[in-house]
Amino acid sequence: MATDTAFQVQYRQEYIQAFEQHQSLLRDTVTTEAVVKGNQAVFLVAGSGAATAVTRGTNGRIPARADANTQNTCTLAEWHDLVRKTGFNIFASQGNQRAIMQMSSVAVLNRKIDSLITTELSTTTVSIGAASTVPNLSLVMNGVVKLQNASVPWDNNITLLCQPAFLAYLMQAPEWTSALYVDMRPFPGNDANWRDKPSAWKWMNMLVVAHPSLPGKGTSSEYSYMYHKSAIGHAMDTAGLQTPIGYFDEQDYSWARATAYMGSKLLQTTGIVSILSDGSAYA
Repeated sequence: MATDTAFQVQYRQEYIQAFEQHQSLLRDTVTTEAVVKGNQAVFLVAGSGAATAVTRGTNGRIPARADANTQNTCTLAEWHDLVRKTGFNIFASQGNQRAIMQMSSVAVLNRKIDSLITTELSTTTVSIGAASTVPNLSLVMNGVVKLQNASVPWDNNITLLCQPAFLAYLMQAPEWTSALYVDMRPFPGNDANWRDKPSAWKWMNMLVVAHPSLPGKGTSSEYSYMYHKSAIGHAMDTAGLQTPIGYFDEQDYSWARATAYMGSKLLQTTGIVSILSDGSAYA
């Protein structure tokens, strides 16, 4: 018996972004330098070297001292992401494949920015917690004390870069919503039109950011970081940032490339606290 149905498959032409981090979450939380030329950027950390005030000497003269000037060299490297698709694949595939190519290549480059910064954060020698420790307010306060003991100013330039599980535990603490801790939430710098970018909160006078790609995510050894903006430097040739797209007619393929010359550098290890905890229960 002949069937009286002729089903049709409808393909939605507007594509839906895959779940991944498309924006850099960390570049605004560190000290940045826009390099115009060269493969190195030097960050100068200057201070008194923990000097103390002195009285006039027995000879009637005031003892002189030198300032502590530390030059930190950040070496830039070239980073790329190149996507290529044949003309037939673009023709035969669903959605705007050329737009997808450019969007995805820029996302890869932005994630590399955070990866470079996180790599430098992980080199700090100041750490607290243990793999069996459940994230809690005490860990946060421990980090606060360690930074303040190191004379790090609590000046609106502190970031708590944490695992999603760490934030989940922290949000269950009564202090998370206490007026004594909360300044504003969520952080007003967030743009609702940015997709797949976790929100940030201003809490206890520091920026709290949950990041999806920190070391040990979802395990019993998760790493989070509390740091001051002046503890990490990030250099990028912003004038040379490239996001070209093109078409090669001889071989009939389109391409999209994202390129940046950039690097990150640890500037002051005492300004970074590494926090180790167990987030496996929420994995």
